Amino acid sequence: MRRLLAGAVALLSTSVVVTTAPTALASPSSLQRDTTAVHTAGAVGVAAVLTTPEGSTSAHSGTADLRTGAPVSPQAHFRAGSTTKAFVATVVLQLVGEGELSLDDTVEEWLPGVVTGNGNDGSGVTVRDLLQHTSGIPSYTRVPEAFPAGYSSTGYHRSRLRHHDAETLVAAAMTLPPDFRPGTAWRYSNTNYVLAGMLIESVTGRPWRTEVKDRVITPLGLTGTSLPGDDPFLPAPSVRGYHTYAGDARPTDTTVFNATAAGASGELVTTPRDVNRFLTALVTGDLLGPAEWEEMRRTHPIPDEPGRGYGLGLESTTLTCGGTYWHHGGNALGYASENAVTPDGARSVTVSVNSYDDADPDRQDRVDAAVRTLIDRALCAGGAQRD
Repeated sequence: MRRLLAGAVALLSTSVVVTTAPTALASPSSLQRDTTAVHTAGAVGVAAVLTTPEGSTSAHSGTADLRTGAPVSPQAHFRAGSTTKAFVATVVLQLVGEGELSLDDTVEEWLPGVVTGNGNDGSGVTVRDLLQHTSGIPSYTRVPEAFPAGYSSTGYHRSRLRHHDAETLVAAAMTLPPDFRPGTAWRYSNTNYVLAGMLIESVTGRPWRTEVKDRVITPLGLTGTSLPGDDPFLPAPSVRGYHTYAGDARPTDTTVFNATAAGASGELVTTPRDVNRFLTALVTGDLLGPAEWEEMRRTHPIPDEPGRGYGLGLESTTLTCGGTYWHHGGNALGYASENAVTPDGARSVTVSVNSYDDADPDRQDRVDAAVRTLIDRALCAGGAQRD
């Protein structure tokens, strides 16, 4: 999972639900074992949903609410953070397929004067650079004044209902020098996707949220998925989010949050079932034409992470059983999730965790490792995967 910020621990309840005959699925016992392992590693609560042509298997462990001890529901809504990027990239690539713009267009052409200052120059940054994080544009999340909720419990409580304009977030990033010359290296930056949302609006004349909804969410019937804008509350059922900030001994309940602080880089609210449906539709050609899908899968190696690459809003990771899977996980304040789909779309799995721990990086690393193990086993139960 791409690290943003944090979580906590509580050992409460475990359960598994099988919704169809599991003949070709990972066994319910193995999925439950691996889900429980994520909880034992330090997650407050965890839900996993595995989907195959034969049906769906789900498991959960821990609690959705530390106050009540209520169990996690695999159908619960959660904040999906950077999984939003895969939705936004899909819309940009649809516009490319429609001839409305090119991946080689520059940011300056569509958003004149937006990327400038301190050595930043939009005339040298392409649309491809934005989607692939090769722009060198720094992330606004590195500016505490722009994203106070990311730095302390006090900052969260003071700013949790604050509206954030995309232009203001980008302007904050422009107070920092570029990380590198565009196209020469790779570094993850949330500013890239805030700009991608602005780009969609410049090309279409409509809000990026509307385009994502009309082009992806509604056609796929993702009834549990939304882009809430200024609405800080999660729809029911949901899990509460718990973020442990660096230096804190106890987690902060970060459930209520105005996610315009993330916007097109991480605003999505969804469910495990919906994420599986989206990823399956993406890899099986329901959302992109062949040329655009090919572009999405052109990956850049992720530094210091062997076996992983970043395409255009989509990541690839190798499986222990051979081949790769496609995914884009996400962290939000108090939430962490990862997902995966096999290249043929036959198997998909999403894991949602309602905690994140910046105070104890080792514990968070253990949770992340347990999630990766769950995903690898769930996909490898179907045999080797080839793209």
